[in-house]
Amino acid sequence: MSLTKISKVRKLSLSEIRLEIIASKRELFELNFKRATKQSFKSHLFKHTRHKLSQLLMVENEYKKNIT
Repeated sequence: MSLTKISKVRKLSLSEIRLEIIASKRELFELNFKRATKQSFKSHLFKHTRHKLSQLLMVENEYKKNIT
């Protein structure tokens, strides 16, 4: 699994970006929960999910700046 490309994120609409942000935050929560309860999880998913979330937040912020 490779890191997400910013070009894919920029093709999304604002509503799709917001849905992806919610999904990414939920995935991070679930990963943290699995780590805290000592369940098995793939540790590289922390990096991938945080990377995707930061890209989504950045593009959302760009949308907001362009609207204003």
